[in-house]
Amino acid sequence: MLKAIDARGESVSRGQTETLDEKHQRLLEAFVLRARRVEEHSLAADWDALVELTRMSINVRVYRGEVRILYELPPEEVVESAAARIRPILLEQEDCFHMKALSALGYICRAVPQDAAWIRAARAEWRTRVSPSTRNESGYWVMVADTFTGEERDLDAHGLAMAWIYGDVVHHDPERRKEGDTFGLRDRFRAAVPLVAWAMVGTIELLNFVRALNTAGMLKLRQEVFDEQVTLKSTTWEERAEMYYAPVGTQPPSLASSPMPEGWLPLSKASDLSVFRHRIAGQLLNTERAPCITYLPSPEEVEAARTTAGGWKRNKLAAWGVPWPPPKGWKDELAECWKAAHPDGPPVPPPTPAPTDFAQDTLDFG
Repeated sequence: MLKAIDARGESVSRGQTETLDEKHQRLLEAFVLRARRVEEHSLAADWDALVELTRMSINVRVYRGEVRILYELPPEEVVESAAARIRPILLEQEDCFHMKALSALGYICRAVPQDAAWIRAARAEWRTRVSPSTRNESGYWVMVADTFTGEERDLDAHGLAMAWIYGDVVHHDPERRKEGDTFGLRDRFRAAVPLVAWAMVGTIELLNFVRALNTAGMLKLRQEVFDEQVTLKSTTWEERAEMYYAPVGTQPPSLASSPMPEGWLPLSKASDLSVFRHRIAGQLLNTERAPCITYLPSPEEVEAARTTAGGWKRNKLAAWGVPWPPPKGWKDELAECWKAAHPDGPPVPPPTPAPTDFAQDTLDFG
């Protein structure tokens, strides 16, 4: 029997009938996961600034009779990453497509006039801003003329934005490139920024609407889609692990829970790391940067070392084998290591030696 994996990672037999409620839940959960990733993009950190980017405003300066147009936009790389996050929500074939989420909500909220009206308005605004049907709906258009050849071209803002998104960024679509090349990268980017920004705003507003409906009990979405990690806050981390290595061609374990087959050796401090050296890639495994524990402190000593600002000095953490910046849970891990090293409790301190100038007489009262 052929099988497919649904949006929740669950196996669904092809040909198996999916109820309408199940379909709506699957689409809404797919939307929530992607929309939360959009919500956590850096452009959305300043909501007012993001909304301002949707306005397609033009700053005009007139100085000594000369008119100048000023554009102040975010770095292209930032907008490019936002476009990558929002793109699946723009595509009809994706489960997280914005209009699919709105259709699902429209069906669920059909008996609630106020919610149904909001959904209809959101659908109309999304179509106008993201997929305008006329040049006037697109907001503006650019006309250029080649004074040498006499050739003239014009393209609306939506066409320019699509040329940047699909010709410059997420694809290298030759038709989009050809359509927008005449106008230059700056005009393509200038048109794309309001589109990307507005798609982000519309997505986040719809996400918050879904959250409100779910909290009110009108939706029965799984809590995991609201809690699951969708972006990485830090790309530097350390985790405890067991590593094994073997010569190329050695039989690997059949399952993650299976014991290591013969030929696999555990990586330890005594392992010869030269076996991980590649003639092209260099040293593939390097432990030299790993912090070396010079002293294992007790939980009380850790707290005593806290600075007046509430943190710990970098060199102190390094002496304890804690990397910088300190990962989440480092204090608990140190405490566990200390307890494992002292199963019988804190060591008894050695007796204090007597001063060198101290003399003791032995008296006999017998």
